[in-house]
Amino acid sequence: MNGARFVIVGGGMVAGYAVKQLVELGLKPGELAILSADTSAPYERPPLSKGFLAGKDTEESVLINPEPFYREHGIELRLGCRVAGIDATHKRLSLQTGEAFTYERLILSTGCRPRTLTVPGAELANVQYLRSLEDSRHIRQRTSELHRAAVIGGGFIAMEVASVLAHQGVETTMVMPEDRVWKRFFTPEMSRFFESYFSARGVRFVKEVQITKLAGAGAVEAVQLADGRAIRCELVVAGIGAVPVTELAAQSGIEVTDGVVVNEYLETNVADILAGGDIANYPDLLFGKRRRVEHWDNAVTQAQHIAKTLMGERAPFKHVPYFFSDVFDLSYEFWGDPDGAGQIVHRGDLASSSFSVWWLRDARAVAAFVMNRPNEERDVAPQWIENHQSLKPKALADASTPISTAAAS
Repeated sequence: MNGARFVIVGGGMVAGYAVKQLVELGLKPGELAILSADTSAPYERPPLSKGFLAGKDTEESVLINPEPFYREHGIELRLGCRVAGIDATHKRLSLQTGEAFTYERLILSTGCRPRTLTVPGAELANVQYLRSLEDSRHIRQRTSELHRAAVIGGGFIAMEVASVLAHQGVETTMVMPEDRVWKRFFTPEMSRFFESYFSARGVRFVKEVQITKLAGAGAVEAVQLADGRAIRCELVVAGIGAVPVTELAAQSGIEVTDGVVVNEYLETNVADILAGGDIANYPDLLFGKRRRVEHWDNAVTQAQHIAKTLMGERAPFKHVPYFFSDVFDLSYEFWGDPDGAGQIVHRGDLASSSFSVWWLRDARAVAAFVMNRPNEERDVAPQWIENHQSLKPKALADASTPISTAAAS
C-alpha cells in the first residue's frame, strides 16, 4: 500500500504554494504526495485570463514550481489521479484505479468547477468556460481564427476575457442580466468608468437581457436573447461563477456548507484533515463572519499557513482579503469586504484611469480599490482595514492632499 506523511488532494495553487513553503521549512524527501486530477503540474491561475490567454506567457512560465522541482525534493506528484473516497478512521484514500493510499495528515484543495449554462445549445462546440490551463489553451488557439465572440457575464473573469479578445482584434460583445458591469462589487461610478473604457476599445455591452438559447449547427453561431435579438459569434466564453468541488468531502463525513467548513486553523471537523483555497469556508477573524474566497491571494496565503501548521506551528489564519485584476492596459487592486459599508468615498478623477474607492463603516475603513494611484494609497489600504482605522471622509476624498491626512488620530 502506498502513502505519505502528508497528502494533498488537488493539484492547484494550494498544492503548488504549500509545497514551496514546506520545502523551505525542511520537508524531507518522501514525506509529501500530491494527488491531482489535472494533467499539468500546479500552475498559476491569474495568467489563464490574462497573460497566458493573450499569448504572452508560456505553459512553462505559469508553473508555480518547475516540474523537476518535485523530483528533486522527493515529492510524489501524481497527475490525472482521482480520489474516490476517504476513510478517515483508517486514514486511507481510495483511488479510482482501485489503489489505496494512506496519509497521516490530509489537505483538501479540490477547488471549484465553472458554473455552466443550462440553456438549449449549451453543448455546442466552441462554448467555453475558463477554469483550467486546458480551457485557456483552447480559447487562445481559437482566437486567431475568430471574427466575433460573445462573453457571457459581467464579473472580473468576463471582463478580463473580453479585454484580451478585443485587444486581439476580435469583435467582442459582453452579455449580462445586470444593468451595469460587475454590479455586485463596483459602485455605479466605477461601472460607468469601465464600461466607457471598454466601449472605447471596441467592446459592446448588451445588458439587462436573458439568454434563451445558443444557436448553431454543431458549433455555436449565435446567442439568442429573450427580446428576439441574436448576437452572431463563433465563440462563447461564459464567466458566470464557480461551484466548489466538495463531493469527496461531503461523502466522507466532513462538514460542507458553501464549501468545506474549517476552523480558524483551517482544520475540518474530522481529525487530521485540513482544507484550503477555493473550497475553504473559514472564519474571518478581522470581519467576524465566515467567508469563502475564490482568488489567487487567498489560495497562496492559506497554502503557506497550512504548510506552517503541518510543520508544527499553530496559529489562527488572519488575513485581509485581497484581489487584483488586469484589463487592457489597466491594473487595479482591492482589499477588504465592502458588505455593510455605510459610506463610499471616491478619491481622484473617475473620468481618468487614476482613482481609488474607499468603503467605510462607522467611519472606519473596511474595503479599498486602488488603480494607478501613489504607492502610499496601496500601502495604507490593508493596514487601515486590518487595524480598523478611523478616517476623515472629507480629507480622504481630497486627492490633492497626502492620503495620510485622512487618518483620524
